[in-house]
Amino acid sequence: MHFPFSEIDVIWTLTFAAQLVLLVVLLGRDRVRRYPFFTAGVILAALEMLMRRLLAQKLAPLTGAKLFFALGDLGVLITLLVAIELARRAFARASRISWLAGTVVVVAAAAGTLARWGPWPARQTLLAHSLLAHLHLMQLFEEKGDLFNNLAFIALTLIAVFTGRRFHAGWRSHARLLLVGYSVAALAQAALRLAWEKLALAPQPHTEAEFNHQVAIQTRLLNLYSIVYLVVVIAWIACLWFDDPGYTPAAKPASLEAAPPADAATPESGSQEKADPIAAALQRALGPDPGIGTKRHAGKPPSVR
Repeated sequence: MHFPFSEIDVIWTLTFAAQLVLLVVLLGRDRVRRYPFFTAGVILAALEMLMRRLLAQKLAPLTGAKLFFALGDLGVLITLLVAIELARRAFARASRISWLAGTVVVVAAAAGTLARWGPWPARQTLLAHSLLAHLHLMQLFEEKGDLFNNLAFIALTLIAVFTGRRFHAGWRSHARLLLVGYSVAALAQAALRLAWEKLALAPQPHTEAEFNHQVAIQTRLLNLYSIVYLVVVIAWIACLWFDDPGYTPAAKPASLEAAPPADAATPESGSQEKADPIAAALQRALGPDPGIGTKRHAGKPPSVR
């Protein structure tokens, strides 16, 4: 039996559906209020997947490059805000000195690794006043920014591993599980980068069979990374479906409609008004008096001095 869909189509469909389910869980389980930047990142990732699927072959090359590089740069900024958001949630009990020290360690480790990872283009190429130079700069910001965010997530996860007991935040908390998911995806993406760099340094193919073999290897590596990301999204769905054990929602205020109005007449007072209209008229004229209209003082006029 011939299956009409390829591996890429199946993985793309499952990943896109998982992102939509993740958005439904974020909205339905009231997680958006606690993780707004994480929700924005999921929306942007799903939108970029859909646009690449529908518009990649229909747009002009230059227009498509502008659009997708802009989306990539925006995704880098939102992912950086997600890292800050999750760090605030995971280390909420840390002091200012601990926060400052942790920030310095994470930024220094990520920036140092980023400076030595991969080649950097010449300065004249980046500062050239041309459209291609601007596109190259946008692409460089997307690649290096994405790598910086991945390194930051890995560093935050390592800090959480070694200092988890100090800040009394369990591994079942949403923030730490989200950090683990980002770190797993970051490690998979780093392995993919290293594999592609080795393939780029390999001898150039001389025959069509060698070229097809190299393309097949790259496609399999990309599919493996997509499967890892799909598993991470499914794990996030299961994580966010359950309540965070370290989070206590605020108590909802009592509805004002449940309490009867102060001037509403009770059935007992209405029946007494019908039974003794003179006492009811005196009560309205002289003001509220607990001694009028009650069973204990029924039929007695108020004492007036």
